[in-house]
Amino acid sequence: MLTSERRRALATLASGAAPPSVRATPEARVASAWLLALGCWMALRQAPAPAPAAPARDTWPIAALLDQVPVPLLRIEGGQVRAINRAARALFVADDRIPAPPPALADPGATHVRHAGRRWRIDAVTLSDATRLAALIDIDAEERAAQDRAQDEMVDILGHELLNGLSPIVSLADSAVTAAQQGDAMLGDILATLARRVEGLEGFTRAYRQLARLPDPVVAPVALDELAEDLARLFAARFGGSVALAIEADGTATLDRDQMVQALWALLQNGAEAALVADPPARVALRLQGDGAFTAEVRDSGAGVAAADRARIFRPFHTDKTGGSGIGLTLARRIARAHGGELALLDTGETAFRLTVPA
Repeated sequence: MLTSERRRALATLASGAAPPSVRATPEARVASAWLLALGCWMALRQAPAPAPAAPARDTWPIAALLDQVPVPLLRIEGGQVRAINRAARALFVADDRIPAPPPALADPGATHVRHAGRRWRIDAVTLSDATRLAALIDIDAEERAAQDRAQDEMVDILGHELLNGLSPIVSLADSAVTAAQQGDAMLGDILATLARRVEGLEGFTRAYRQLARLPDPVVAPVALDELAEDLARLFAARFGGSVALAIEADGTATLDRDQMVQALWALLQNGAEAALVADPPARVALRLQGDGAFTAEVRDSGAGVAAADRARIFRPFHTDKTGGSGIGLTLARRIARAHGGELALLDTGETAFRLTVPA
């Protein structure tokens, strides 16, 4: 079985680029701690009391320690930017004042900057209206570290799952050979069990390939009423009269039609299955809205998602359904994000998913 920690790692890798919540590297955490300490120290130095001239930089008690921080640290005063430590001086090739700094550094509202061919996140502490201390965190390095961790976990996960699936297959195959040699009447049952185990392993492999190899969307204008009709026919063929489906659709949207049908079908199927195991009558509602941004909402009469499961439902292979693959919601979210949008579970009393794609 997949552990929760391994599921999180596989979810990170399967989603492509590193997610917004990428864990900070050790260097970033050290920089944040030093930035806070430096801010307090600089604030004390600026207390409104007479003081002798500031000593040279290399005699500051904290300067030697700051030089060991591997993250560039900067002092920003209006339009002037000064390097505080060795990493900053090396990045901007300057001893102290940085000539022609990137304009984003002088903008208090800026959170990112591109310099030296890399992307940096600006983590800043404000000392006064005109003075800030900033650490530059290498986003690319953070993402690479996250991807490396996810790849290591993925290899471990796939190896674990494949071995778990192959071990009983090898054992059953040996038993089948022995049964065939001895004319054992159990041979048919052994072969049937062997076939089911092979199908299960094949299903796991196909599910992962489908999740990992989602192509880029090819978008075109789509009439949402026609999209709704396609989904209604699929729903009727799968659930017949056991689950009532209500649909509202209005406008058009620019989408990859095939991928969006796949995403919405996963949501509808998830809702219908939840409604069927709850108190009757079983109901699912779909609302599609276009002409600009695209919004799709799917609601069902199921028992809802437990608080403990809300953070896990989009992870690959997480499922509480017998025979479920655990990739439906994960794939739907990937399709939404591939369109530049998002899929979220709404914080309401009933189970409600909202898929949005910006105009």
